[in-house]
Amino acid sequence: MSVPSQPSLLPVMAFTAIYLAAAVMGAALTGNGEFVFYLGVMAVLIVVIFVVHRRIQMSSALLWALSVWGLLHMAGGLVAIPPSWTHEPPNAVLYSWWIVPKLLKYDQLVHAYGFGVTTWLCFHAWRSIVKTHGIALQPSIGVLTLCIAAGMGFGALNEIVEFIAVLSLPNTNVGGYINTGWDLVANAVGCVAAAIGLRFWARHQI
Repeated sequence: MSVPSQPSLLPVMAFTAIYLAAAVMGAALTGNGEFVFYLGVMAVLIVVIFVVHRRIQMSSALLWALSVWGLLHMAGGLVAIPPSWTHEPPNAVLYSWWIVPKLLKYDQLVHAYGFGVTTWLCFHAWRSIVKTHGIALQPSIGVLTLCIAAGMGFGALNEIVEFIAVLSLPNTNVGGYINTGWDLVANAVGCVAAAIGLRFWARHQI
């Protein structure tokens, strides 16, 4: 029996490196100290993801989903929007954009997407680890509930990172208590949606 080849990291690494280089230039040109901080966080996360990938061999789809999340995050703080678009003052950037005024922000979509992907990653990691012990983990309701909890836990960790940014930097676009609350709600929606997807597509390679 042939051993399936592992996905090449080069395309996703090149894609990630290109948008990170653009983000570095954008942050430098605009003097955006907040995103210099987040670029440092991104660098740490990339190293962590690489180490995790070496351990559990993520699928190509999961690697690309994580990279796209990074792109959405970088674009959110650096890409300007027309001042006429409904947004939270004072920064007219994607993260402040109300896609549906007072109902749905770009920021909330990124939170839902990102921590949905994190829930997927938690399931993939758990399944890969127990597989080494001869156990075929199935996306049961109990397993997925724990994956949702893990995804939301990482979402809470993200809020701690944002809190550190608020304490460390003079001006940020993080928002206040209400924004944090909606971020957590968006995280939960994304985690639950990912779990539903895992449940329905359990027979496919995830």
